[in-house]
Amino acid sequence: MPLPKETIEQMIKEALPDANIELEDLADDNDHYAVTITSSAFRGKGRIEQHRMIFDALKGRMGNELHALAIKTVAAGEDE
Repeated sequence: MPLPKETIEQMIKEALPDANIELEDLADDNDHYAVTITSSAFRGKGRIEQHRMIFDALKGRMGNELHALAIKTVAAGEDE
């Protein structure tokens, strides 16, 4: 079963309460998304660690209920 946009946003917000989330359903199918997440929690962390934080927030749903997610992370206060 596909993962609704609202559920993805909620899961990320639970893990990163200060996150600003811009989530786009690329195929209008609740299965292929692009997301830009800005959070102070990313400060001082490399891209791989930042992306791992998002995968952890999705609690194993990536690759199962959520087929594709293009991730862009930005540390709050940094330029995009």
